[in-house]
Amino acid sequence: MLREAALAMSQSGRTGRPSKRPKLIRHTQQDTTQPSNYVDRHCMFSLRPSGQLALRTSYIPATLPEKEDENAADTDAGPTIPTEDDPWNEMVPFDPSSEVDDVFGAPEIPMAKKRRRRTARDAPISLWLPERQMYMNEFLRLEGRGQDSDTPCACDAEDAVFRCQDCFSLELACRSCTITPHSIESRGGFFHTVSLKSMGLRIQLGHPPGITCRRPTTAFGDDFVIIDVHGMHPTGLDFCGCEQEVSHLKQLLRARLFPSTVTDPRTAATFAVLEFFHILSFESKVSAYEFYHSLARRTDNTGITPIHDRYSVFLRIVREWRNIKALKCSGRGHHPAGIDSTQDGDLAVLCPACPHPGKNLPSNWESSPPSQQWKYTLFLAIDANFRLKRRMVSTDQKDPGLSRGWGYFVEENEYKWYLSNNGETLQEKSNCVNHNAVNMADTKSSRGLAATGVGTVDCAHHDMKLANGVGDLQKGEKYLNMDYLVFSALARFSTLLTINFSYDIACQWHKKLWDRLPTLPPHLQFDPEGKTINFFVPKFHIAAHIESCQTQFSFNWTPGVGRTDGEAPECGWANINRVASSTKEMGLGARHDTLNNHFSDWNWKKITALGKTMLRKLTEAVVAEQEHRLALSELESSLNDSEVGAASLTAWRMEIEAWEMDHSQCNPFQRRVGAMTQASVRLELAQRDANELEDGTTISLHAEVTCSVLISTGIDIEDAQCRLRVNSSTLGQHATDIQRTKVLTRRNALQRRLDVWTDIQKLYMPVVPNLRISAHLPTGSNSDDSGCPVPDPTSGKAEDFQLLLPSEICDVVPCNKTLLETEWSLRFAQATDALTECHSHIRLRRQLYQFKVQHLRGQGPNTRARKSMDAVEERLMLSHAKYARTHEALLSLARHLYLTGWEHKLQPLKKTHLRPIGDFGQQTQGTAIMSWIWLTHGISSDDSEGLQDSLRVEWCKARARHNRWLEEVQLLIEEMRRTLAFLKWQGDSWELCATLPTIEQPEEKEGMIAYAYRQAHIRRGLVAAFAEHWKRVPQLVAANFDFDPSADDVDGVSLDAPPCEYSEGPDD
Repeated sequence: MLREAALAMSQSGRTGRPSKRPKLIRHTQQDTTQPSNYVDRHCMFSLRPSGQLALRTSYIPATLPEKEDENAADTDAGPTIPTEDDPWNEMVPFDPSSEVDDVFGAPEIPMAKKRRRRTARDAPISLWLPERQMYMNEFLRLEGRGQDSDTPCACDAEDAVFRCQDCFSLELACRSCTITPHSIESRGGFFHTVSLKSMGLRIQLGHPPGITCRRPTTAFGDDFVIIDVHGMHPTGLDFCGCEQEVSHLKQLLRARLFPSTVTDPRTAATFAVLEFFHILSFESKVSAYEFYHSLARRTDNTGITPIHDRYSVFLRIVREWRNIKALKCSGRGHHPAGIDSTQDGDLAVLCPACPHPGKNLPSNWESSPPSQQWKYTLFLAIDANFRLKRRMVSTDQKDPGLSRGWGYFVEENEYKWYLSNNGETLQEKSNCVNHNAVNMADTKSSRGLAATGVGTVDCAHHDMKLANGVGDLQKGEKYLNMDYLVFSALARFSTLLTINFSYDIACQWHKKLWDRLPTLPPHLQFDPEGKTINFFVPKFHIAAHIESCQTQFSFNWTPGVGRTDGEAPECGWANINRVASSTKEMGLGARHDTLNNHFSDWNWKKITALGKTMLRKLTEAVVAEQEHRLALSELESSLNDSEVGAASLTAWRMEIEAWEMDHSQCNPFQRRVGAMTQASVRLELAQRDANELEDGTTISLHAEVTCSVLISTGIDIEDAQCRLRVNSSTLGQHATDIQRTKVLTRRNALQRRLDVWTDIQKLYMPVVPNLRISAHLPTGSNSDDSGCPVPDPTSGKAEDFQLLLPSEICDVVPCNKTLLETEWSLRFAQATDALTECHSHIRLRRQLYQFKVQHLRGQGPNTRARKSMDAVEERLMLSHAKYARTHEALLSLARHLYLTGWEHKLQPLKKTHLRPIGDFGQQTQGTAIMSWIWLTHGISSDDSEGLQDSLRVEWCKARARHNRWLEEVQLLIEEMRRTLAFLKWQGDSWELCATLPTIEQPEEKEGMIAYAYRQAHIRRGLVAAFAEHWKRVPQLVAANFDFDPSADDVDGVSLDAPPCEYSEGPDD
């Protein structure tokens, strides 16, 4: 690779890394002696025999291009000279006073001091837009073989069928001739950096290599720079001036050079560097600034050689390139009416698995029975992202968008008109919980920001952005903005009969939605009559809502949604947030064009991965459905063992089916018997003692302490002993005096409580003193794995003293039934309280961990967070140990009170059971295996009624979990069918595009036809690849279900159809 030589000349004094603004390139000055008012300064270097370097400077009358005069608003005022005021400008005036002619010297010529006028060249994007159709035609022309399609190879040995993608020439060659010119030879001790231009190379456009043009036209200023993947190269470039010449722009494009401007370009970027940056920006989110200056350092990393600064030019080229590529990939170049006929959303990459009437749905889908209609449901997920801000830079006029609502962002002018006309409407406050998205929508700070973020509407089941479903948010997440975006995205699906909305504030947003609908523009009006509209809260967010919202808006309990979680936008934010730092400083149009491009790439990558993704989901769903089916069957079998259970099961089934048809019916997932805690049990026992005192039936052995108070106090002392043992075990060998004093003070206080309690215990349990005297004290089991220190009865410490409550001695000696029943009531409530504490500690531990990982950096903050997490872990251990003691006591008491049926609610607790669920861990309410601790909700004041209520709720949830997995299997099979049908429809559409071109130029027509067939081939290839992935799906599903997944084929597209021939993957 040859590069420009580093010369020891520093007239300009510019070295090192280029800045972000363009530098002085063209030198012009005023000379009144010339017919033209402007002259060009030309410098010529020569080497004398003595070895000295000679410099000759001459001034030649400048010929300004005709297009500059045509763009001038007032031709009488003379030509205009662009200055540094324009950030897109490539030319600035030259001050001769700053230059010194070392050898010959040159007379000082005064500079003209005229105020610069604004011209059309100040808005190069506006000049480029009228030429966009021509760019599109040239891009498509390159898809064909060009004008030399019938010319044989120069060697006449083989057919010319190859074209090098890195060379400027479009000439076809044979295999041998393609390889030969790409060999290099090294001479001398090392390679010197020298430019091809300095060696006399000139690139001639419009002719094959080696052919001299009769009338070459030098590029403007003979200072052409080509930006390539290898760096930036000063190049001698000549345009063809023959009679058959085409415009300079076309000559550059046909050489795979993207010009910087449409009037006298002096910079171009190769298609190779643009394609490389295009893909790199998607994968690494690298900014244009970082990429451009990487090329600058690739060109010269020493700072010795001045580097041509073309950063601003490169920005514009990239933006235009992205727009042309989006138009090309969406088929707009094949439309007979051209680019200007593009409609809103036409450039968006559509989700093939979503229902698209007329594309991938059966012809009779509207008349399908209700049992099948749910498969044609559209899932929409709504969310906002406040990281994608935009500062108040530029204006809509200076930075117009090239898409104008053609992609994912809504059309800006109409959107802002709607907001301005309805912006005074205040948003009602939330009556659920304190949702910031609702209550702070009108108060969110927007100082210095043109947009505080973006709102989006996604495909909730496949995580893809929807056309015209994205818009800027001026303040917070206001209903005004989100309504417009939702119904703008919904306009393409208005004929569907069932639509499911997922929104983290759906419980508030949906209330007056239909009242706000009439304020939308006419083309966004939506008729909900005859349609089923459901509203959900995403599974990750629903735990933050009140209990009624958690059942009414839950994906888990509503039929017809499969295993949809509604969190699709959150997955996409992780990908797009990495470009927030660069798009924040962009103008409105550039930001929208950039984000549209990234959204398209996100959707395309999702589409190409559907084959593996859907197969993985289906495999998991089939296994999970089978497990949940067996679990539900076992639960129903146990209920059907008795007549009461069978009758209850029938009533529950009728109740839940009625609720699924009409949500206004009583919700079967809500508990109807209040849970009772340990405090409420103590209150009930105290009230019972008070009633006995009033009736005169009480038999109390102590004037102040009843038997219930004795047992409850003993349970409290038991907890205090456990906490003291934990604190004592944390004292190390080098504990301080203060730490030892605190423990000793607590031990003394506990010992005094024990002395008082044991004196009263002798009155109600006279057998206890004899047991203490004997050496046969009962010992507990070793089933506790909480990690809490085990008591040592021989230590003599207060925390190790055995209390000998009724549950501990009832297996050794007889015990009063009243004491047993009292302890049973307290222990049952204590077990429930302990589980509730475990729930709270598990959730808190998970939240602290997530906060630490996401927000804390550095040793100090992480150490403090670790201390907080250790404290939560210690409380969880204490709650675990409390439950273990309580469960052991319940087992002992149940044997003497002949109590059964409580074991399914209060099972043995192990450390492995203390795992998070729902929003606080990897598992959710619909996963295959759920820790039993999340199925317990307390005890009832009436055991029989409470047990029935608990069984009803758990059976409803078990049935719902099985049904959701069954629906997921059926929905995935339908989506596989829709995906194949949609890709087949797209392939047919591209083949139809091959017959649309009416262009007479054979080269352009061949290119358009070739590109259409290539896109059709890509879709056929995706169909073949997906069919290959899914060929075992029918056997997989048939082995577990009673229905045939391939029974509803559309247009011959089937999961078990043989794959079509396909040899290469998608490349565009």
